Amino acid sequence: MTDDEKKPRIPRNWLRLILGSFSGALAGFAALAVAELVSAWVRPQSGPVIAVGGAAIDRTPAGVKDWAIRNFGTNDKLVLQLGILAVLALFALALGLVALRYRRTGAAGVLVFGIVGAAAATSRPDSTGLTDALPSAVGAAVGAVVLFLLVGHLTLPTSKPSPSSSEEGDSVRAAGWDRRGFVIAATAAAAASAGAGALGRSLTGSRGQDAITSRRNVALPTPASPAPSVPKGAQLRIPGISAFTTPNNDFYRVDTALVVPKVNATTWQLRIHGKGVTRPVTLSFDDLLQRELIERDITLTCVSNEVGGPYVGNARWIGVRLADLLAECGVKPPSRGGPADQLVARSVDGMTIGSPVDDVMDGRDALLAVGMNGQPLPFEHGFPVRMLVPGLYGYVSACKWIKDIELTTFDAYDSYWVKRKWARKAPIKTQSRIDTPKPFARPEAGTVMVGGVAWAQHRGIDKVEIRVDDGPWQEARLAAEDSRDTWRQWSFPWQASKGGHTLTVRATDRTGAVQTEKRARTIPDGASGRHSVVVTVG
Repeated sequence: MTDDEKKPRIPRNWLRLILGSFSGALAGFAALAVAELVSAWVRPQSGPVIAVGGAAIDRTPAGVKDWAIRNFGTNDKLVLQLGILAVLALFALALGLVALRYRRTGAAGVLVFGIVGAAAATSRPDSTGLTDALPSAVGAAVGAVVLFLLVGHLTLPTSKPSPSSSEEGDSVRAAGWDRRGFVIAATAAAAASAGAGALGRSLTGSRGQDAITSRRNVALPTPASPAPSVPKGAQLRIPGISAFTTPNNDFYRVDTALVVPKVNATTWQLRIHGKGVTRPVTLSFDDLLQRELIERDITLTCVSNEVGGPYVGNARWIGVRLADLLAECGVKPPSRGGPADQLVARSVDGMTIGSPVDDVMDGRDALLAVGMNGQPLPFEHGFPVRMLVPGLYGYVSACKWIKDIELTTFDAYDSYWVKRKWARKAPIKTQSRIDTPKPFARPEAGTVMVGGVAWAQHRGIDKVEIRVDDGPWQEARLAAEDSRDTWRQWSFPWQASKGGHTLTVRATDRTGAVQTEKRARTIPDGASGRHSVVVTVG
């Protein structure tokens, strides 16, 4: 046997590359797991994925936000977080490969991610300070150490085999890496990271338990002014049409919170202060429940709702009249000489929403709501207290998880969405939607029931009309009206003939304004246009 044949075989280079990238991925996993554990101690919103995701939302142009909602719906937050994790994974794999040749540089790259996460966490509107940087910083430090140690087992200097060494051991040393040491270190790192992540999730869950218990213990008082019974005939018995009252689980949710805040009602407080407030006040949740409560059916609409879109829903709300509360604090609307024309509501997650004071205090049922469809507010919809103002899009009226109300002026302050080029004032536009038949449906020839909903909150709907293809407008039958603050169902018995047809709907509100056919994007103050569906009659 020749000397060449006696030389130990060197493992293929691709195996080393795979293990290097695996080391980067494992280091990234360790960093995220430890960060999750630390964020459970600091606060869940300070975790790097949540912080970076929130910062990304803050800096996303309005058009991109609208595109995300249009394409992903209420899953937009999940898609964002998965995207962040995918980028992190790719970067971690790349750092592992870099570390094979430049060990310290690879480890330093992990620290760069920590800096990005820390900066994102401390830049958020709800940041509590430098402590929010801890999860990203500590997680990155651990990840850097893990990568440095793992790659160390892949970059050992080549040593001469000793006469007593086995062929396998010679092969490992000559290859330049310690297989056994790497396996042990990688296994230990993976196990420790999994344990840290599991413990972090457990602590985060237990941290919100007090809030869950506080909600479970809420007994909503009987409202002093109950909502009238929904009129007979407000709910049409037409398959496919939206229910008059939207169940809580089906009610749309559009907000920027990647982690739904879990607020303990027993410690929650609301502060009312600012320009023209002669008697500032701080209220507890019990303070609100002891006040006179009213109950009203109110339809809410998101400004991101496209023509014919799903981001509209109707619920029965219980709460305190906001106008009464403001009046007790000495607030006067500008129409009566008050110095403040904007009410800025602040959420526990840092969101700011600006509402016109005149609209809030003009007699409409603007509420600090504590209940939804007979239950305490769900966490997703703002427990323990949220604000809503009939007739205004949510981004200028419907602050969830509210904690602060400041009276100021539109000239002095721009709220969150206004800074992102949305309009300062946004009354809801008159809209209608065809719920049935669905787009591209294939009904049989004969009588086909066309039905849907129309809304013009705080003005009311007076008429809905249907047009088939380019034919004349024909008046639909309106369901009974609950109030001008709720949507209204409608139906139309269409004598359908065979072939392809386009059905178009338009509504007329109580002011006499007809829903415009002019198409407009959701930006800056809500979409406009008329909803159409194309069907093929067989």
